[in-house]
Amino acid sequence: MNQRSSRPGVTIVLLLYSNEIAIQFLPYSTSILNLVQLGRLRVDMVIVPATRGQLGVLPGQVATIAELKPGIMSVHDGNGVTKYFVSSGFAFVHANSFAYLIAVEAVPLDRIDACLVWKGLPEFTQKLKSASTDLEKAEVQIGVDVHSALNSP
Repeated sequence: MNQRSSRPGVTIVLLLYSNEIAIQFLPYSTSILNLVQLGRLRVDMVIVPATRGQLGVLPGQVATIAELKPGIMSVHDGNGVTKYFVSSGFAFVHANSFAYLIAVEAVPLDRIDACLVWKGLPEFTQKLKSASTDLEKAEVQIGVDVHSALNSP
């Protein structure tokens, strides 16, 4: 994904809450909340998994704030589509075609083992049936949600 300033597009800045850089665009450390800025790039469109449904971010988008849920983020540029799994976070879209995508984790889909994902959903679904405490149910439900999101790209 190359920066293209000669055509209209959406400029995205992807921020992660961890020190580990899952997507290596242009690493830049900040001191605020130990965030890692992974770079600015100009793209045609970004589709993020929001709690109210898929959110498409296009040039000239109306200003929006959305909570992200576990799912697939698609970054569309002139060369194709790159997909990432995001666990949660927020999207701040500005009317000037600038968007901040703040995620706890963002992992390229090609780094995720599809066999483990395929096996994980039935395992977590079974664990959910046998969970007895509210804490166990909540923890296992997270596993179900994540595996469900990864099984449906």
